[in-house]
Order: sequence, then C-alpha cells, then structure tokens
Amino acid sequence: MNTKKTKTIRADSRAELRIPLREIAHARSGDKGNSANVAVFARTPAAYAWMRTHLTAATIETYFKPLGVGAVVRYEVPNLEALNFILPDILAGGGSRSLRIDAQGKTLGMALLEMPVKPPTA
Repeated sequence: MNTKKTKTIRADSRAELRIPLREIAHARSGDKGNSANVAVFARTPAAYAWMRTHLTAATIETYFKPLGVGAVVRYEVPNLEALNFILPDILAGGGSRSLRIDAQGKTLGMALLEMPVKPPTA
C-alpha cells in the first residue's frame, strides 16, 4: 500500500507556492579573506530575468543575517545569466582565523540554493 502523501495545489493558491532557489538556478561560492562571494547562475533566460528582479542585495543580506553578514553587494553578469553577491564579514575572520566549520564559505552557495522563493511565471 502506498502511504506517500501528495499535496494538491489549486490554481488560485499559486501565489503561496514556494520552491527552493535550486530549481531555477545553481551556484558557486568561495572565500575572499573575511568575506565570501556567491555566484548564482540561472538555468534559463526566464529564470535570469526573475533573478534580476527578485534576488536583490537586500534579500540576500536578510537571508544571511543570522551569520553576521555585512552590507551585501550585487553584481550582474548578463553574459553568463548570473548574479554575483559579495558577502562581507560572513566568515567570522576568514580561513585561518575562523572557528566555523566552513571557514572558506564553500557551502554558502548551497545554503542560498535552499532559500524558498516564489517561482517565476512561465
């Protein structure tokens, strides 16, 4: 007997639907001293258009605020359909000083891809 539960989504509930960012993008991250950068690459041109509107520096800063991030800066990289975010002070001292498990910020890209977002409209 199949006991797997499924969630039925009505057409009028689309506004409440959230998906992980990883469904429309992939990312790469790394350290820059005490700061890190996260590059987010859209999977489609439509996803890039959505990201340019919805993935603001303020949104990313709010998402990473529990890790002590400073003022986030966003750069657009249109030829790669990507956005690059600089996350100052997020590494608690950087690779040689930080006591964090991920002192080089390698997992920050994966963490960002777990962010729930409203899906782009087709």
